[in-house]
Amino acid sequence: MSDDLICVGAIAGAFGVQGEVRLKSFTADPEALADYAPLTTEDGSRNFDVQITRTIAAGFAARLSGVRSKEEADALRGTRLFAPRDRLPSLPDDEYYHADLIGLEVCDTGGVVIGIVRAVLNHGAGDLLEIALPGQSATILLPFTLAAVPTVDLSARRIVADPPEGLFEP
Repeated sequence: MSDDLICVGAIAGAFGVQGEVRLKSFTADPEALADYAPLTTEDGSRNFDVQITRTIAAGFAARLSGVRSKEEADALRGTRLFAPRDRLPSLPDDEYYHADLIGLEVCDTGGVVIGIVRAVLNHGAGDLLEIALPGQSATILLPFTLAAVPTVDLSARRIVADPPEGLFEP
């Protein structure tokens, strides 16, 4: 997948029997998802214009171009939708797209490599970096706060972390 594409939403399945889909938005302003259309699938094989029809639990009901039946909508369940980076708003210096953080090397304040960012999670209380530890299948969750992550250097593809005491110790 191109670095120029950012995941902005996902199809959660059909909504009703007229071809609408349940759509989850991953944008800061959830309703702005339609503003970035046409959206593409991860492999680039399909593009969709998006018309949000109503707000529903955990997202929106929406019409996607070319989707006319419940069966077609259900077949798209789990499909992630992407927009070109240049259609998305510029971010302030202290904000990042999750796609830019995933894969970055994480070092402690002494320069020792701690691991690699595997995912950025948010369970309601703020973002957490899921960090894969070198040579292990285990991961550690690091709060993505200024205190725990004082430096994000996208050009060097590196994060400097000052984790809470004991977090990375066995």
